[in-house]
Amino acid sequence: MFKRAVRVSTLLVLISMLSACGINNIPTMDEGVKSSWAQVENQYQRRADLVPNLVSSVKGYATQEKETLTAVVEARAKVGSMQIDANTLNNPQAMANFEKAQGALTGALSRLMVVAERYPDLKSNQNFLTLQSQLEGTENRIAIARRDYIQAVQSFNTEIRTYPGKLWHSFLYSDLKAYEAYTATAEKAEAAPVVNFQ
Repeated sequence: MFKRAVRVSTLLVLISMLSACGINNIPTMDEGVKSSWAQVENQYQRRADLVPNLVSSVKGYATQEKETLTAVVEARAKVGSMQIDANTLNNPQAMANFEKAQGALTGALSRLMVVAERYPDLKSNQNFLTLQSQLEGTENRIAIARRDYIQAVQSFNTEIRTYPGKLWHSFLYSDLKAYEAYTATAEKAEAAPVVNFQ
């Protein structure tokens, strides 16, 4: 009876030591990265869902701006055809292509907003104002979701590169690779948007 109590006590001590030593940090952080990326995708999808309504709203007022409207629709279609899932988060080329498509949509939407400035009736249209406000809010949500993703990636990558996480990673989780951090493309980071109110 005494030996059994010692075994149970030893097992309980070992379990409590393992739970406090960080063995679960890596899978927990890995799931955090995936969850953060899902939120980024969620916000991008929200923006893509707003685009058709915004284009329709502008189309009625600015039919001669067909080129800009077409660019927005094409950029949205390209974004809709690209998907980055948890399995491709470690692929720098896939991430770069995805970000390039998102950047093209952002640029097209910026041009659409400049077009809207040329039409006073459109600027006062309640439907357009509501959509514009929702789009601005979504852009803010995208920025926050990307920030959260960057922080989750930083935590995960730091954990697998520092001790004791580095040991757990090499022994138990070697199949999990470091994630690519989200980075702004050089064109977007260095070039200010051009707005021309003519």
